Amino acid sequence: MNERGSILVVEDDPGIAASLEMILGDEGYAVTTSSDGSEGLRVSETASFDLVMTDFRLPGMGGLELMEKLRESNPRRPVILMTAHGNTDLAIEATKRGAFDYLLKPFDLDELLDVTAKAVQSGKSAGRRVRLGDEATQPGEVRLLGNCRAMQRVYKEIGRVAPTDATVLILGETGTGKELVARAIYQHSQRNQGPFVAVNCGAIPENLLESELFGHVRGSFTGATRDRVGRFEQARQGTLFLDEIGDLPLPVQVKLLRVLQERRIQPLGSNREVPVDVRIVAATHQPLAELIEQKRFREDLFYRINSAVIELPPLRDRDGDLEALASHFLAEAAVEFGYGCPPLRKTVVRRLRQSRWAGNVRELRNTIRQLVLSSRGYEITEDAVEALLNRERGVSDAPFQDDNFSEAIVAPVRAAIERARERGKAEVYRDLVGRLERQMIESSLQLSDHHLGLVCEWLGISRVTLRKKMAEFGIGKSGGADF
Repeated sequence: MNERGSILVVEDDPGIAASLEMILGDEGYAVTTSSDGSEGLRVSETASFDLVMTDFRLPGMGGLELMEKLRESNPRRPVILMTAHGNTDLAIEATKRGAFDYLLKPFDLDELLDVTAKAVQSGKSAGRRVRLGDEATQPGEVRLLGNCRAMQRVYKEIGRVAPTDATVLILGETGTGKELVARAIYQHSQRNQGPFVAVNCGAIPENLLESELFGHVRGSFTGATRDRVGRFEQARQGTLFLDEIGDLPLPVQVKLLRVLQERRIQPLGSNREVPVDVRIVAATHQPLAELIEQKRFREDLFYRINSAVIELPPLRDRDGDLEALASHFLAEAAVEFGYGCPPLRKTVVRRLRQSRWAGNVRELRNTIRQLVLSSRGYEITEDAVEALLNRERGVSDAPFQDDNFSEAIVAPVRAAIERARERGKAEVYRDLVGRLERQMIESSLQLSDHHLGLVCEWLGISRVTLRKKMAEFGIGKSGGADF
């Protein structure tokens, strides 16, 4: 068999080192092994290796430090980091510091061979990768959770795009955590000393959106009693996150395109142009290609914002992550509500896995919070989970067709009409419908953590209608982020 390339494996576990030597050797690679970082560095200087594969946790010199020293001597040689202790910050930091790739143990054989082949080819062809930077940033308050392969790909993409100034488009269903990804990009970027400014493009009335983004001067429209700085200027030298960019009205899309092209804004009512120094990260749950076909989104704007694209997986595709997420939210809620942290039983996890989770991670978090509240910190049972999920989804699963509907709705309606007949009251229709509408909106806001987009999706109404009803009933928007 012809030798396909030379690989140095730095691994302190003799079993794993021997397995890699055998697997990669059978594929035609010449494999040399080393058991610690310092020895691996010395060995790397004795021969010209096409690839170095190093464990993250090594005795003495760790994997990240070894990678740094290897790249100092030969920045074009690819390095693959291996670990059994994957987490968000490590994945991002490894990629940011220039790792060719990042592999989780136990290895997926196909992925191992595929990544190895690509890395060796890169090493042989003089290494087309560029070092992204050595400056380590602290993770701060942002915490993305999950170690499934789909999320590992997300972490790698964050590590690749964060040190650049490229415009990023984040795609994902409602509740998948698009704002968390935007914040992680910001915190690992060179702009992390500047502000992070988030704007939900779908939550601001169309007639106010232009002023919100670009600002205005006094007297530019009725009610403009003073100058106002827009979000672009507020985010100067930082990052502007445009959430739900697919909801932008076409006239505002035109102005946004001009800003992205010229890096200048013109506040409403002003003749002066203001230069802007800001990185744009956009997100949407909508299929922009379909919106372009429907003439609801500009194609030229799409090509401006998709320099780098990160796609977030829905919760149903995150194999193995649900239990870890549920455990984290359980502990988080217990601390917040002042309860002891109840154990998460396997039967409960099994029932949670059977759910569809249309609202993804946000819906799971809200469900766990409700379970902790209802159990008052004591053990959460499978029956409690079943009851909560059935209560949340019972109406949509069997609308107006079961006996419970008659008990819950029909009987009180008949009683109200009887009282109105006796008292001669003529407004029973408006009263009953109003009370039902208010209850639907308040319940949906609570279950969605006050996410207006999700409420509209559940109730089948527009954002304009929802805002009018909330104003009519005096319902305020509070709580979680509308992302």
